[in-house]
Amino acid sequence: MANVIIVGAQWGDEGKGKVVDLLSEQADFIVRFQGGNNAGHTLVVNGKKHIFHLVPSGILHQDKKCMIGNGVVLDPGVLIEEMDRLEEGGLRVTPDNLVISLYTHVIMPYHRALDLARENRKGRTAIGTTGRGIGPCYEDKAGRGGIRVHDLLDSAVFSEKLARNLEEKNFILRNFFKQEVLDPAKILDEYLAYGERLRPFAGNVSRQLQEADAQGRNILFEGAQGTHLDIDHGTYPYVTSSNTVAGSACCGAGIGPTHIDSVLGVVKAYTTRVGGGPFPSELFDETGELIRKVGGEFGATTGRPRRCGWLDMVVINSSVRLNGLCGLVITKLDVLTGIPTLKIGVSYNCRGDRIDHVPAALDAVEACEPVFEEFPGWDEDLGKVRTWVDLPQNAKKYLNAIEQIAGVPVQIISIGPSRNATIILRNPFAGGGRQEQPG
Repeated sequence: MANVIIVGAQWGDEGKGKVVDLLSEQADFIVRFQGGNNAGHTLVVNGKKHIFHLVPSGILHQDKKCMIGNGVVLDPGVLIEEMDRLEEGGLRVTPDNLVISLYTHVIMPYHRALDLARENRKGRTAIGTTGRGIGPCYEDKAGRGGIRVHDLLDSAVFSEKLARNLEEKNFILRNFFKQEVLDPAKILDEYLAYGERLRPFAGNVSRQLQEADAQGRNILFEGAQGTHLDIDHGTYPYVTSSNTVAGSACCGAGIGPTHIDSVLGVVKAYTTRVGGGPFPSELFDETGELIRKVGGEFGATTGRPRRCGWLDMVVINSSVRLNGLCGLVITKLDVLTGIPTLKIGVSYNCRGDRIDHVPAALDAVEACEPVFEEFPGWDEDLGKVRTWVDLPQNAKKYLNAIEQIAGVPVQIISIGPSRNATIILRNPFAGGGRQEQPG
């Protein structure tokens, strides 16, 4: 038995979806614990691409139970669309393989309207939100005015809460943002229909996880975004609206921290970022363009091109500390093939001081210049590599440097989008030491 948390160790888009899909083979329960449909996982299984925004990617495995925890903010329309798309592809989504926490907060149309209106008003100072209502929904949650899944199942309660919330939201939309107001009758009918569709899936995720843990079942907790988009610990205000660190799995799923056995951080072999915000190791040259092109660095949710840069170990080491990482999963190593010289940022030069952490103040992060160490690249094709021994020597040196600087072991290496393009040095559900020793 093991309970394992998977988190992104950078600014999201690290390839967590493939890792969750891979480890779901050993898990019995797969739990999404925070974020909303502003996140996206792209998987390639048997040559077919699957993109998920809310449904845990473990749904592609038979006889697994996927869960959406209370820490998620749920757009029911998006979820139902994903469920329908899966069923069209031959995969049935039923209450036997998907459970939604009754305590999960619901994204409403006024959340999306406010999100877009605010971002448009900010103009050049916009933070790059996806406009999907994530932030405003979390605001209502913190302000104790939110609507939860169980409210959709009671028409009288939902009608009262909707009317109360719309009175305030429509006033703001009309008088401050000069936007069209929303029709309460239309929203009422639409969301009550969502509630009926989702009623069979609603349940107490925390209690079910308690029972699973007592039975010795394997549980995998799936995070969205990345550590440095965390609302508390990220590069604020260029962050998401939830806690993306591993500790959030306990709050967002309803399980105590003493029941967690392992935390893995997913690290892209280089660094990317979407939207605004500081990015010390960002590349603005042909190498950055090459990485974007070869790596297919475009958002699964928005399609926006990602900013690309060298691997930043200051960011990774902060993630090791914030998440209590037990090991690293390195993804997209194959993308670096053919680059003659690779660089790893090992520290920052910040206004004349050498520092080894990400500063709290935004202007300080923007002033940071990475101190790089250089490593020779490799030209060998990694397409058919499936063991550590078969990796090019320079690829091994690059990975060993990451491991040494981070102070935690590399446990899994991904060298392509498909499931089998993976080297597993240690299976977190197997326990014990490494199953394959680096050489």
